[in-house]
Amino acid sequence: MDKSALITQIKQKKSFLCIGLDVDLSKIPTYLLEKNDPVFEFNKQIIDATHHLTVAYKPNTAFYEAYGIKGWEALKKTIDYINKNHPEIFTIADAKRGDIGNTSTRYAKAFFEDLNFDSITVAPYMGRDSVEPFLAFKNKTTILLALTSNKGGLDFQGLETKTGEVYKEVLKTALTWKNAQNLMFVVGATKPEHFSEIRKIVPNHFLLVPGVGAQGGNLQEVCKYGLTKDCGLLINSSRSIIYAGNDTRFAEKAQQEALKIQQEMEILLDENN
Repeated sequence: MDKSALITQIKQKKSFLCIGLDVDLSKIPTYLLEKNDPVFEFNKQIIDATHHLTVAYKPNTAFYEAYGIKGWEALKKTIDYINKNHPEIFTIADAKRGDIGNTSTRYAKAFFEDLNFDSITVAPYMGRDSVEPFLAFKNKTTILLALTSNKGGLDFQGLETKTGEVYKEVLKTALTWKNAQNLMFVVGATKPEHFSEIRKIVPNHFLLVPGVGAQGGNLQEVCKYGLTKDCGLLINSSRSIIYAGNDTRFAEKAQQEALKIQQEMEILLDENN
């Protein structure tokens, strides 16, 4: 999926919501554990209930890898279900990969070709030759970690260099790489004060913003400094939506939580013209 298709979907749904499909078997309704594939069944019901309110789904691969081959199979079934039934929705493999060139190419093929995700999160620590193999794939997006929402995010990302903090150097340097137009960047919602500075460096790139919801990020603050004429934001919410309920009506309750966010986003988009 290219950038224009994502923008079209945002305009049609009046939403820039991304729902994280981070499935923990200890948190899903117990009746689902009787199913042959409880992880996929949980995801399917969430997708069926929320697809009209969200423009992206983001499975964190750790939540699938933790269950071995069955978890990986559930991930494959989930992405196939989205691609078949809702091909307009942008899919993100939250895998945080990144290694020397030949290995990165294999990671890219696994997620872009075999699993057919639209995008993947990538760590920039190993530099240009660890990221450009992902950027080489046509109509695929590489989402580079820049300023993350976790408590320790600034341990390294916030370190001062001669020309600015490390996360700013990541943004500036990445723009010089081949096919940099295929980049998005991860910027955590828990650090909204940094968005105005980030937008000076990457005024037109999309930002994937985790941390709204359970982590305490403020949607209005993020939009105040982060919205662009094309929206330019994907706001991820995981636990506060998918675990809004823990009974047979869990998908309905997830829909209600997603609707609240979408309605707030619609107002913000209208205010931003």
